[in-house]
Amino acid sequence: MVNFSLSPEQRALRSSVRDFAHDVLSTAPGLYNHLPTQTTRFRSTLPTYRSAVSAGLIKGQIPTPYGGASASMVDAAIVVEELYAVEPSTALTILGTGLGLTPLILAGNGEQRERLLTPFTRQEGERLAAFVHSEPNGTANWLRKGSPGLQTTAYQDGDEWVVNGEKLWTTNSGGWDARGADVQCVVCRQGRPDEIQEIATDPSSHILMLAITREDIANNEPGAYEVLSDPELGGHKSTSGPHTRFTNLRVPAANLLAEPGEGAQLVEKTFGMSAAIVGAMCVGIMRHAFEVALLFCKSNACGGTEPIIEKQSVADRLIDVKMKIEAARALTWKAMCVLESKEQALGWEQRLEIALEAKVWCSDMAPKAVIECMSVVGIRAYAEDMPFSRLLRDAACLPLFDGGNVGVRRRQIEGVLQRDDYEPWAATFNS
Repeated sequence: MVNFSLSPEQRALRSSVRDFAHDVLSTAPGLYNHLPTQTTRFRSTLPTYRSAVSAGLIKGQIPTPYGGASASMVDAAIVVEELYAVEPSTALTILGTGLGLTPLILAGNGEQRERLLTPFTRQEGERLAAFVHSEPNGTANWLRKGSPGLQTTAYQDGDEWVVNGEKLWTTNSGGWDARGADVQCVVCRQGRPDEIQEIATDPSSHILMLAITREDIANNEPGAYEVLSDPELGGHKSTSGPHTRFTNLRVPAANLLAEPGEGAQLVEKTFGMSAAIVGAMCVGIMRHAFEVALLFCKSNACGGTEPIIEKQSVADRLIDVKMKIEAARALTWKAMCVLESKEQALGWEQRLEIALEAKVWCSDMAPKAVIECMSVVGIRAYAEDMPFSRLLRDAACLPLFDGGNVGVRRRQIEGVLQRDDYEPWAATFNS
C-alpha cells in the first residue's frame, strides 16, 4: 500500500532540521553578502558549516550501518527540502560533502570506510568532502567512443597512483584553504598525461576512481595540487566549485575506490543518487517562492479593495505552482523509495530512470515556478529586499548542474528507453 505519511521519527527530523535552517542557516547571507569574491564568501560560511556538523547534518547524510544517522533516502529528501527552502547556497556546501562521500559509501572497502568515512560521523570540526568529476572542457560526452574522453589521467607506479589533469565545478574540492578537501573522490582515465585515448577503445574500460586526502596532498611536492581559480557564479553565491590542477600527484594504492573498468559504473550510481537529491532541492526553492507569494497576495490589495488572492487570475497562478510543488515532491520521494527498494525484480536501470526523471522534471519546473510567483506579486518581486531574484538565480542552476538536463540527464533516460528489455512501468508496479 502506498503511504505518504511521515513516521514520528521523520516528523521529528523535519522539525529539527527546520529549526536549524531558520535559526542558523538563515544567518549565512549576513556573513557573505557584502564580500567581493566567490572564495571569500565561501570561506565566511565556515562557522555555519561547523554548526551544521555539530547539529549532525553531515552525520545525517551517512547511512546508519556505517555509523551515520541516515535511516532512509526519504529522510535525505526531507532534510534537503528544509535546507533549500531557507538558504540554498550554504546548504549546497553542506550537501556537497554528502555527495563527496557517496562513492565511499557505495564502493569503499572496510578499511577505507573506517579510515576515510568514519571521521565524518563525528559531530565536530569542519571536514569537507568532494566528488571530483567535471573538467574544464566538459564531460557530457566523456564515455562516447571516439571522443577525447576524460583528460584527468592516473597510472600506477609501484604502490602509488600518479594523477595528472584539471577539474572544474567540483563542489568543496579546494577545501577551506585551497589545500584540498579532507576527502576528494576523483574520477580518472587510466593512462599517462601524454597518452591520447584510442579511438576504437571503450572509454569506460579505463575509468577508475581514487580517494585523495589533504594528507596525500601535503605529502607531495608543492605544486602537485593547485587551485587555479574559483569561478564567480550567478547564483549560489557562497558555494565553491574551483578549477583545480593535479601535477604528478602521488596517491597510495590503498586509496583506489574503483579499479579501471569499474569507475564509470560508480560514477553513474553516484550521480543516480544525487539526481534524486536535486529533486528535493527544487522542491525547497519552489516552496519558498510560493510561501512568500501567497503571503503577499493575501495581505496586499495592490490599489484595489480586497487582497489580490481573491482575483481569479492570481489564484490560478498560485494553484499551478502549488501543484508543481506537490508533484515534484511526490516524484522525488518515489525516486528515493525506488533507489533503496529491496525489490529483487528491480534492476539498476529501472531505479535510475525514476531518479533521472525527478532531476529533469523538478529542475525544469523550479525556475518556471519562481517566475510564476513573481508574476502575481508584480514589479515588487523584482526588488532586492524580496527573495525572488535570489531564488531565480539559484533555481537557474538546477537544470544545469549535476549533469545538465539537455547534455547528460535526458540522454541517460534515452539510453534506458532504447534497451530491448525496457519495461516502462517496472519501477511503479515492481514488474
